[in-house]
Amino acid sequence: MPPCFLKVDCFEPTSFARERKMIHELDRVVLNIDLPEHHLERGHIGTVVLVHRNHAGYEVEFNALDGEPVAVVSLHASDIRPIARREIAHARAVAS
Repeated sequence: MPPCFLKVDCFEPTSFARERKMIHELDRVVLNIDLPEHHLERGHIGTVVLVHRNHAGYEVEFNALDGEPVAVVSLHASDIRPIARREIAHARAVAS
C-alpha cells in the first residue's frame, strides 16, 4: 500500500465513498445480509424503489437477469450499500 501523503490518501476509497454516498430511488444497491426466506444472498444486486423516512430504510426490488421479479423487500439502511467501484456481478440460478 502506498504511503499516506495527504489525509485523503489514508482512506480506503470504497468505504470512504460508501459513507458519503446517499442512496436514492432507482439506485442499484448491494445486499449486505442473507435473506433465505426470499432466496436472496449477501452480494445480490437490487434496485431501490422507495426511500423511507430520512433514509432509515428502503424498499428494494430484486430481479433475475432475465427481468423476472424475485422479491421486493423492506430493508434497514444497514442491510444494503451502494455498488462500489470495480465490483463485478456473479450469476446463479434462483430457487423457486
